[in-house]
Amino acid sequence: MIFFTFKVIVAALIIAFSSWLSGIYPKLAGFIVALPIVSLIAILFSYYEYKDVDRTVTFTKSILVAIPVSYLFFLPFFFSKSLGMNFYLLYGLGILLLIIGYLIHKYIVSFI
Repeated sequence: MIFFTFKVIVAALIIAFSSWLSGIYPKLAGFIVALPIVSLIAILFSYYEYKDVDRTVTFTKSILVAIPVSYLFFLPFFFSKSLGMNFYLLYGLGILLLIIGYLIHKYIVSFI
């Protein structure tokens, strides 16, 4: 339980710091969030917790497939001026595209 709490605190600190930084330096915050910090930490924690190389490799392959699929969420924001939508519609459309992306991800990783 202590290790779980530690993982939650580390994740919360990264999210809180990035959110705070976005108010001051949004471009830098975007760059930091785009770094695979969460993936690096999650892979390390996963291996540390389960000591299973094969499971960790599968987990890492799943992340690799998920990264380009997750870009679907950002498409509405990239085209926000031409779409003429408010934030909530852009966000909702991004979530919808992310759900579609998850189904694509699920299909692709079934071959791994």
